[in-house]
Amino acid sequence: MLMSYDVIIIGSGPGGYVTAIRSAQLGLKTAIVEREHLGGICLNWGCIPTKALLRSAEILDHANHAKNYGLTLEGKMTANVKDVVARSRAVSARLTGGVAFLMKKNKIDVIWGEAKLTKPGEIVVAAPSKPAVQPQNPVPKGVKGEGTYSAKHIIIATGARPRALPGIEPDGKLIWTYFEAMKPEELPKSMVVMGSGAIGIEFASFYRSMGVDVTVVELLPQIMPVEDAEISAFARKQLEKRGLKIFTDAKVTKVEKGANDVTAHVETKDGKVTEIKADRLISAIGVQGNIENLGLEALGVETSRGCIVTDGYGRTNVAGIYAIGDVAGPPMLAHKAEHEGVICVEKIAGVPGVHALDKGKIPGCTYCDPQVASVGLTEAKAKELGRDIRVGRYSFGANGKAIALGEDQGMIKTIFDKKTGELLGAHMVGAEVTELIQGFVVAMNLETTEEELMHTVFPHPTLSEMMKESVLDAYGKVLNA
Repeated sequence: MLMSYDVIIIGSGPGGYVTAIRSAQLGLKTAIVEREHLGGICLNWGCIPTKALLRSAEILDHANHAKNYGLTLEGKMTANVKDVVARSRAVSARLTGGVAFLMKKNKIDVIWGEAKLTKPGEIVVAAPSKPAVQPQNPVPKGVKGEGTYSAKHIIIATGARPRALPGIEPDGKLIWTYFEAMKPEELPKSMVVMGSGAIGIEFASFYRSMGVDVTVVELLPQIMPVEDAEISAFARKQLEKRGLKIFTDAKVTKVEKGANDVTAHVETKDGKVTEIKADRLISAIGVQGNIENLGLEALGVETSRGCIVTDGYGRTNVAGIYAIGDVAGPPMLAHKAEHEGVICVEKIAGVPGVHALDKGKIPGCTYCDPQVASVGLTEAKAKELGRDIRVGRYSFGANGKAIALGEDQGMIKTIFDKKTGELLGAHMVGAEVTELIQGFVVAMNLETTEEELMHTVFPHPTLSEMMKESVLDAYGKVLNA
C-alpha cells in the first residue's frame, strides 16, 4: 500500500532531523528516510565527536603546562588514545539516541533504507546498498522501510562526503579521511594533512596535541582560506609555535605507499619538490554533495559542481522537490543546514514573513588551538566590493580575563562601513572565540550600528569585553590599549 505524507525528508543529519521536527510542529504529516544512522555525519562522524577529541587534547595541553598556573603534576600527562576515542564515540552515541527520542516525541515516521525519486511527489525506498560507513547504531532489527511513499513535498538532505584526488584516494589504512582519523587504534608518530580548511586544521591541531609530528599542505596562499588574511596569518604563527609544519602555495602531487608509511611529494609554487615521509596521510581537501542515485537526472533537477541548485527557500527547479544543507552547496555547515531547513518547511507551510537565507550572516567556526571564528566580509572582500571601511583590532594580551586564563594570544577584528556604521564583518582568533562570535552575528542580524555597540555594556572581567574594544578601536576611541 502506498504510504502518503505531507513532507518526506531524505537524510537525518542536522538539516534533515531539525526540518522534520519543525514540519511536525507545523502540523504536517512527516517522515524521514535514513539509510544508515540518525544524526548524519555531524553527530556521528563530524561536528560533535571531533569536539570531544579536541576537548581531550585541550585538557592534555593544559595539564602539560600546569606549572604555568602554579600547579605541579607528578610526571608528564599522557593520552590513552583508545580511551580518548571511546569517550568521543560515547558522546556521539548519546546524541544520536537523543535524535531517535525526538523523532518519536514529534510523531515523525523514520523509514530505514535508501530513497530514490521516481517522479515528483513519489519515492521508492530500497534496502541500503553497502553503507558508506559502518553505522554507529545498527538499523533496528525487524524494522523495514522498503516500499513506495508519496508526499507533496520532498526535501533532499543527503549531506556530503569527503572529496578525493585521483591517484591519492583514501584506502582506510595509510591514507585517511575524517572517518579513520576520528577513531585511530593507535597514534601514528608522524602525519601529513592535505588541506587546511576546518576539517584539516582541526585534525592537525588534535594530533599535534597528542604528540604526533604533523605537516600541513595547503594549495592556496593561506591556511583556512575562507578566513580574513590577518587572522589566518596570526593563527598560522601560533600553530607553528606549537610545532606544526605548514606548507602553503603547495600541493601533494604524488603519494608512494610503503608497508606501513607513505611518502608525500609536495610541490611548492616555485616548482621545488619536497618528499615527506610519514606514517599516515589525512586527505581533507573538501567534501562533495551526495547527489548520486537519487533519480535527479531523470526528473531534470538542476545540479552544479556536485550540488543541487536551490533558491533562498530551498526550492529546486522542479516543483515539490527541495534541497537543504551540504547537498545544496556551500557554506557546508551544520547550522546553515538547520536554518535552511526551517526556512524551507515554513515556506512550504505558508508561515507568514519567512525570509530567504542570507548566507552573508552565517558564522564560521574552526576549533583548532587557537580557535578561529568569523562572520560577514573579510577586509579584502570589503575592499574588493568597493566599500569605504573602518577596521578595529583588539589584542587578547590587553584583556584581563585572557591574561588570568593564561590565554593572552589572540585578536578580535571588526570591519565597519565608514559612511553608515554598518558592521560588515567580524573576525576572531584565540581562546573561546567560537562562543564569542554569536554576539556579532546577532548584531548583524539586528542591523546594529557601531554607535549601538559602543553603548552596549559588556560584563567585566570577560573575554567579550574585547568585542567592544575592537569596535571602539575602529573609531579611535579604544580605552584599554
